[in-house]
Amino acid sequence: MTPVFSHGDLRLYLLNLLDEGPRHGYDIMQALSDRTGGTYTPSAGTIYPRLAKLEEEGLVTKSVEGRKTIYSITAAGHAEVQARAGELEGIEAGLADSVRLIADEVRGSVREAMKSLRADLAAASREERASAPHEPRADDPRVLAREQLQRADAAVNEFRARVRSDLRTHVARGGDLAVSIVDELASELDRIARDITRHIRG
Repeated sequence: MTPVFSHGDLRLYLLNLLDEGPRHGYDIMQALSDRTGGTYTPSAGTIYPRLAKLEEEGLVTKSVEGRKTIYSITAAGHAEVQARAGELEGIEAGLADSVRLIADEVRGSVREAMKSLRADLAAASREERASAPHEPRADDPRVLAREQLQRADAAVNEFRARVRSDLRTHVARGGDLAVSIVDELASELDRIARDITRHIRG
């Protein structure tokens, strides 16, 4: 999976977010998710150690307001953001490219899984037609139907396992799923379901 931030870029991007105004940890994580179109949602284990490091460097301070810890940029932190404005522009541009690449990767994975499922269903249909004249139990079509149903179940379960694994791995690595990707998956599944319904109803 394509990384969203290159080495060291997240540190500067965090400073830039705090330069816009004080934020608590969850707000920072949400801002990162929003600005990457939902393709990157960092964990607390990613953000808080970096905030602690920025605090050690004197670039960030923190204060407690009720049950929330608020992080604010210091004068030194603001100065670094100003001095590295050119780098920030490059990060923003690279971020947009990374988001597009991640979206393309997820979209491609979904398309491949859908293509595989369609191929499995087509192969099952061809085998059914080819074996029907020689089927020793052709006098009982219910037996053949049950066998093909088992094959269809296996194909659907394999698809579900593959896509679920890919998506869970993506999210576990700190990514998120754009609404358009999930919408496309739902749309493709709905289309295939309609095709199957038309086929079995003749």
